[in-house]
Amino acid sequence: MRPLFEELSRFDGSGLYAIYCIAEGTGLYDPLILLDIPVYVGKSHSHSSATGRPANTSHPLWARVGQHRQSISEAHNLRLEQFGVRLLRTPDVHCDLGENGLRVGYQPAWNSELTGFGSNEQGSSTRRSARSRWDTVHPGRRRSFGAEPHDPDDLRTRVRRHVAQQVANCHLLPWRNHKIGPTPAVS
Repeated sequence: MRPLFEELSRFDGSGLYAIYCIAEGTGLYDPLILLDIPVYVGKSHSHSSATGRPANTSHPLWARVGQHRQSISEAHNLRLEQFGVRLLRTPDVHCDLGENGLRVGYQPAWNSELTGFGSNEQGSSTRRSARSRWDTVHPGRRRSFGAEPHDPDDLRTRVRRHVAQQVANCHLLPWRNHKIGPTPAVS
């Protein structure tokens, strides 16, 4: 896992990524630190799924993680030092299935309870749209506009419940290896 505060060297390609809380201080996500449960998962494509045309950049995965670094750094109640990222370069054909598997398996808080973290910047015609749930709980992004239709205290309560459920159900994840120590010999 790479700390999110460290600038990644530019690399080409598309793929999957997961953002984790790795240091205490967020309050909401601290219980996830030792469990390797991401707070957000996403993907980037090297080609448009609608047209098949190449993306505007040869390094979409690197650029997407950079956008997320910016969002977290602008939030008033989060610090980049509290987060880490895992990246998997993969062809576009595997991105959608992989992201869906990560979202369904982990149900990350920023994908389910605090939607809006991964949305792209609003254009001038949509700047009057309602503020996202993520921006309501983690205000500060320069690009977040609009009214605040969500109750921040209610959202924080929902996130705490969600994270508690993730912790309680962590042992049910099919890819978790709970056995620590040497693998038993097969006879």
